[in-house]
Amino acid sequence: MPGCTFWIDGKSYTAEEGTNLIEAAKQNGVFIPSLCYFKHIDPPLGTCRTCTCKINGRYDPACTAFVSEGLKVEVNTPELVDMRKALIEMMFAEGNHFCPACEKSGSCDLQHMGYELGISVSRFPHLFKDRLIDYQPRRMVMEHNRCIKCGRCMAEVLTPDGNRVFSAVNRANETMVGVDYAQEARLTEEEAERAMKICPTGAIIVRGKSLAQPFGERKYDLHSIQKNYRHTLTAKPKVTNFEKKTIATVSLAGCFGCHMSMLDIDDELLDMVELVSFNKSPLTDIKQFSRRCHLGLVEGGCCNDENVETLKKFREMCDILVVMGECAVWGGLPAMRNTIPLGECLEEAYLNSMTAEAGEDKIPYHEDLPRILDRVYACNEIVKVDYTISGCPPSPNNIWKLVRSVLWGEDYSLLYSEFKYD
Repeated sequence: MPGCTFWIDGKSYTAEEGTNLIEAAKQNGVFIPSLCYFKHIDPPLGTCRTCTCKINGRYDPACTAFVSEGLKVEVNTPELVDMRKALIEMMFAEGNHFCPACEKSGSCDLQHMGYELGISVSRFPHLFKDRLIDYQPRRMVMEHNRCIKCGRCMAEVLTPDGNRVFSAVNRANETMVGVDYAQEARLTEEEAERAMKICPTGAIIVRGKSLAQPFGERKYDLHSIQKNYRHTLTAKPKVTNFEKKTIATVSLAGCFGCHMSMLDIDDELLDMVELVSFNKSPLTDIKQFSRRCHLGLVEGGCCNDENVETLKKFREMCDILVVMGECAVWGGLPAMRNTIPLGECLEEAYLNSMTAEAGEDKIPYHEDLPRILDRVYACNEIVKVDYTISGCPPSPNNIWKLVRSVLWGEDYSLLYSEFKYD
């Protein structure tokens, strides 16, 4: 096919006429975010709308568009960038994506789009719907908590005689991807593994074929697909002086991993001691505030009334409040209980578990024990949060770069390898 000239954000590029717009952009070094797009599926799915651009003045998914002479495309306008972020944020909020507990973490396309778009927290509340996990297929486990209903598996996973293995069942917001058990049983081991790899998330898992790998060997650990990847802090205070600052820290419903990450700054911690002093903190074992603090660092969400009281006190006593780690940002692993009623959780833990004492029929309660909340709450659901640091735990550089930025106005920019959800 002859070459043609097309335009992206006012700049001219060339590609063969009829080339898929996402592929043509990629060939010219332009990144268009996409999730459902899969090069070998024709016609393209166009289901997720993550790749929506303004094409010849009309909003359309780039994966269903093809290059022609004089085509004009807008990709990176503020409106389009914010819309794509909103779409990805909704996918995280609508599903139960517990990245640190997912074996596809690091090779997940949804996670990857979050990194590429610099999403630290969703603007939408997480739904925590109780979804089934289908263990009935012979080779696979269908994890509906992670499915984004992109349609890749329905279009691409077929038996040798062309029968579909996956199909959509139910309607509207109750739609889910169902498995034809008879057809699934006819797949070879290689075909089943291909289905697992085609899935952009960890929704399709083949029994006994783990995808888990060490950090650095996973698909999306180290390098961005954008030429000029830059994740920066968008708002910084006015620098008034470089006086020594006071920091407070606390761990709520978390594992203390974020505090351990803070200590992993190693010998640079000695430099930090010259710049900051710690007040109320597990690091100093100071139990009560003795002064107002410039900055408070909070790890963990709120699972009981004591957590809520502590968080509100931190907000009151700290000029700037930063929450760090997935538990504080949106609930994290403790929020896995949010899909189950509190009563059932307590019964399973204290009455029905294998370690429960025989004949025990009471759930422990005492007025001195913190009262457990109906679910685990993110910190921003309780108080106003100024900044968030994602990660489980965040890297030491991530934490201290933000601290230096908000306290002294230093430039804040994270490497792609430092910005992770696990």
